[in-house]
Amino acid sequence: HKQPGLLFIQPASQVEGEQGSASAARHPKQKRKAHSLSIRRTNSTEERPPGALRGDMLEGQDSKLPLSLRNNLLDLFGQIEREFENLYIENIELRREIDSLNERLTGDGQTIEGGDPTKGALKTKASHSTSQLSQKLKTTYKASTSKIVSSFKATTGSRALCQLLKEYVGHRDGIWDLSVTRTQPVVLGTASADHSALLWSIETGKCLLRYAGHAGSVNSIKFHPTEQMALTASGDQTAHIWRYMVQLPAPQPTPDVSAPCDDDQDSSDREEGEVDGEGPCEVPTVRVATATLKSHQGVVIAADWLVGGRQVVTASWDRAANLYEVETSELVHTLTGHDQELTHCCTHPTQRLVVTSSRDTTFRLWDFRDPSIHSVNVFQGHTDTVTSAVFTVGDNVVSGSDDRTVKVWDLKNMRSPIATIRTDSAVNRISVSANQRIIALPHDNRQVRLFDMSGVRLARLPRSNRMGHRRMVCCSAWNEENQSCNLFTCGFDRQAIGWNINIPALLQEK
Repeated sequence: HKQPGLLFIQPASQVEGEQGSASAARHPKQKRKAHSLSIRRTNSTEERPPGALRGDMLEGQDSKLPLSLRNNLLDLFGQIEREFENLYIENIELRREIDSLNERLTGDGQTIEGGDPTKGALKTKASHSTSQLSQKLKTTYKASTSKIVSSFKATTGSRALCQLLKEYVGHRDGIWDLSVTRTQPVVLGTASADHSALLWSIETGKCLLRYAGHAGSVNSIKFHPTEQMALTASGDQTAHIWRYMVQLPAPQPTPDVSAPCDDDQDSSDREEGEVDGEGPCEVPTVRVATATLKSHQGVVIAADWLVGGRQVVTASWDRAANLYEVETSELVHTLTGHDQELTHCCTHPTQRLVVTSSRDTTFRLWDFRDPSIHSVNVFQGHTDTVTSAVFTVGDNVVSGSDDRTVKVWDLKNMRSPIATIRTDSAVNRISVSANQRIIALPHDNRQVRLFDMSGVRLARLPRSNRMGHRRMVCCSAWNEENQSCNLFTCGFDRQAIGWNINIPALLQEK
């Protein structure tokens, strides 16, 4: 018995049996596996209970999937087919209505032929009505279709362009974090599992200074807002504040290695390919910290400066975040409440606000604007580890997670996100451009994608054998002071990369 609009799934062994044993004898090599499926469309008007139909579909199949999961998959496939069938039928009806109205309007135009002085006006009115109806039908159809198709690729004329400007090679192990100084001279800082932090010339890619004061992996690096000081967090359970002095070398010509940011770019499958390098050249080395912050009982995974640079906050695997005075290294507050290890912390650029993220699937907003009241808000918008949560220049927080989503929140109403970005891989330490309000998403699968604050995908950085990261991308950072090299990424392939990202205004408006 066959039923319209349903897919009947039958074991291939049964289908082959119906064809006769003689055919099977002629083609012994074409025998299918016992669990393979053949699909045929049914056309009977006889109705059968869903449970009985599902039982027929699953009978005789050798599958490792649990029965409940297989039932759910069949239900979902049926819902998808019904949705597309409804849209198809609706499209046919709309086309019929358009044809009918066009015929009617054509007939009206013929009856008023023959010297009627109002002919021109009537024709104009009929044409206007047809145009309005056509526009209305198009809008209705697009609204229905958008339930299934969320976005379309940009056209060639509005495609974002990405230019790889410089590769910064010198670390002996993976790079966890990177940051750009906010004072002159503008340099790039990287934090690595090789126990060191390096400062680089952005223009030439030359290593300028090495910090070797930590006894463990350097997990993050942030620069003071007004002075030449750096803050690093480490696996040795400490955070260090240290001063630096660098002199920029003369700039060199930049090779033109550009490509459109296209999701169809060829991707290499070289998992183990790494950048060859024997460490940085002989450069000045700083080995002693100006201040050492020692209150944590576990790995310090991240640290950041509060607005003004007089206090810093650190996040640790001991499930706490600490607030310190920079001048005295004194512990001011211990921020507790997370149920599992912290993964990141970030401070607001203009207000005394701190956001901490954790493996407990939450991130917390701490408010220090009123010295007498230290309020905290807990947000549970993710289903897996929150890898980072960052502030934007406006009143937004953007959070990324191992659940493969990124969510944009409004500080004034954080009950639910105002935008959700769904991806195909876990998201690591994200960053948001202050000028263009573009979110850069580094992924475990070696990709870097760009989205706007509404959750619309703008581009994907090109990646191939000769370009891009070859291992997990750990972090991204925007450079607001430089119009050429305005985005940096780093990963476990031991290199940082400087990019020029050019997003056309038309594409941003979309």
